Order: sequence, then structure tokens, then C-alpha cells
Amino acid sequence: MKGKKKTTKGAKPQRKGGKSGQWADHLTQKAKSMGYPARSVFKLEDIQNRFQIIKKGDTVLDLGCSPGAWTLYAAKLVGDQGRVLGIDLKAVETQLPPNALSIQDDILNPEHPAFIESHAGKFNAVISDMAPATTGRKDVDAIRSVELCRMALDTALKNLAFQGNFVCKIFQGNDFKTFEQEVTAAFKTCRVFKPESCRKQSKEIYIIGKEKIT
Repeated sequence: MKGKKKTTKGAKPQRKGGKSGQWADHLTQKAKSMGYPARSVFKLEDIQNRFQIIKKGDTVLDLGCSPGAWTLYAAKLVGDQGRVLGIDLKAVETQLPPNALSIQDDILNPEHPAFIESHAGKFNAVISDMAPATTGRKDVDAIRSVELCRMALDTALKNLAFQGNFVCKIFQGNDFKTFEQEVTAAFKTCRVFKPESCRKQSKEIYIIGKEKIT
């Protein structure tokens, strides 16, 4: 990509060796010093810099938004003319700007909040950093992860506008390739991406679908 990349503030932190836990702690502290509640903000920043998922003026749906780092960063990207709705089973305690709203609810609830209903088919991006409660068994965690991903994809396909974009975190496992194919079938392009800010040994990776086909 030509030109300067947008960053949340200053240069993106670079890995300088040391243990993974120390690196994660460094990113957590940096995120909090910048007003973000979690280091996951750097993952979305990496994705945005690479794929330009969110544009100014967009309407964005953030699934599994707690504690609010992605919602805050997305709100910054869409600007005053855009809107971000976050939804999570857990409450978001972080103070959000006027162009962002979080709702404590289950995305599977058939009685969706009015904001989602009124914007069905109009969201420009659906982003999901949802992850299951881990059990320590990688095969079980991967199965639970892909279940969440399919829920996120289904929500995206129902609510995205034509040519809308999709981001989803997934744990790599036996069903990874199958889910990647499902995203490929629904979007003009599908990419698999591991942000630099992820732990090196982590199984988590992101699938990016750009430009919903129908």
C-alpha cells in the first residue's frame, strides 16, 4: 500500500523479543495509556491498515464488543457522520463517544434491538472479536470458535449492505478451511490474516471478507 498508514497514536509498537506474556503486558499498558480498555485495539488497527475495512461515514456492527476497544477504534474511523453499534452479553463500562452505542444483549435474541432492525441491510461493516471461554483443549476450543464465527457470518449476511465488509476472529482447527470457504462464497475477496499484535503462539487468526456479493 502506498502512503502513510493510520495509527491510533504514533508508531505501532514493535516486538522486541522477550516472553509473550511480557509483550502482551506492554501492549495492554500502551492501549490503556491511549484510552483503550484492551490491547485488542492493535489487532483491529493492523487489520484496518492492511485491508481498509472501515471508512468515514460508515455504519458498523461490532459483535462481542466488550470491553469496548474495537467499538472505540471503529468510532474514531467512522467519524462524526458514522455510527457504531456494539453488542455483547457483557456490559461495556468504557465511556463511548456520541457516535457509538453498546447494548448488553445476545445477538441470537430474535427480538433484536431497534437499532439493528432499523439498519438491517445497511451496515457497511460487521466486525467480530468474539471468542469462546477456553477449556485448555484446543480441539474443543476450535469447535466452539467456529460456532461463534458461523453465528457472526450469518449476522453479517443478514445485516450487511451490498459490498459491505466482514471481520471475524477464529481459532484454527479442523473446520477452519470449511469456514474460510463459506466466507469466500459470500464475498468478492477473502483473506486470512494474523495481526502482528497477536501472541506468536496463539491459534487465533482473522478472516476478512471484503465486498459482500449480494
